[in-house]
Amino acid sequence: MLISVYVPFAVTAVISVLAPRLARRLTPRPAAWALACAALVTAGGWTGSLALLAFTGIAQIPQVAAEGHWSVAALRAEDPVYAVVAAVSALVLAASVVSLGVSALRQARRIARVRRECKALRGDTELAVVDDDAPLAFALPGAPGRIVVSRGMLCCLGDDEREALLAHERAHLRRRHHLFLSLWRLTAALNPLLRPLAGTGAYVLERWADEEAAAQVGDRAVVARAVGRAALASAGVSRPALLAATGGEVPQRVRALLAPPPTRRSLPFLAGAVLLFVCCASLANAASDSDRMVDSAERAQCATLLGAAGATPTGDHRDDPGFCCGPHHRFEEGEHRS
Repeated sequence: MLISVYVPFAVTAVISVLAPRLARRLTPRPAAWALACAALVTAGGWTGSLALLAFTGIAQIPQVAAEGHWSVAALRAEDPVYAVVAAVSALVLAASVVSLGVSALRQARRIARVRRECKALRGDTELAVVDDDAPLAFALPGAPGRIVVSRGMLCCLGDDEREALLAHERAHLRRRHHLFLSLWRLTAALNPLLRPLAGTGAYVLERWADEEAAAQVGDRAVVARAVGRAALASAGVSRPALLAATGGEVPQRVRALLAPPPTRRSLPFLAGAVLLFVCCASLANAASDSDRMVDSAERAQCATLLGAAGATPTGDHRDDPGFCCGPHHRFEEGEHRS
């Protein structure tokens, strides 16, 4: 357990450094799914490892050991984790859980606000044009979602560029990109090391929508021109948008659209899958070792109690390696030698 419990931490560090760099060079759609899977698995590994390390410290408290009927000395011999490490793990785990709860509450409030904005828009069609000179264009996810475009934004674009802009926002709604954003925000709140994945994920989603718009319009240059003009027009607008064509790193997006479509590469995905498998396998091995250590400590405590009482287990429990001398188990006194 001493080695395997720390492996998820190492995998998380490697993923947080390499995944953002690789995701920007890969095809956007599989890159977004890969980032989502990496965030979910590493967040689970992070939480599980912290819980196991914290448990080793809590289990060595005499009162806890008395309730669990295991030997503290045997547990320390099996897994000598420093008390400081266990205490820090417990504090970090508690902080992570609180941060996750706060982030989940913010997400719930954001969803409720978006739904209210959708209901407040006039009409019942997918496209809602607002009478505003400020250049705005964004997608409001809901049931159903709405595409909001201002009159000022429409005046800044030509007909083909308007089509590309709407195709971009429609891709956000159709592919449910807001769910990806929510996942990355929650996992980043749980594990601060995953914040680079959240930032890169937002860019990858914009690239995903760009590529879908280019496929629908049939002209990558038109989409690049629409993205560039929309970003320049809305540069002074302070209103934040959840899913906007002007979001992300616009110069990089324009350069990617003016270049040939990205080719799909399998090697980075295979390498990432191997790392995530190692993370899961290590956590499972650490959990199995922890369960085995507790069983061993319980047997050691049982042997100690039986030896102190000069007793032997009764009936079929004599040969049971998992027999534990809890307060409700029966034993019979042995014959004391004179």
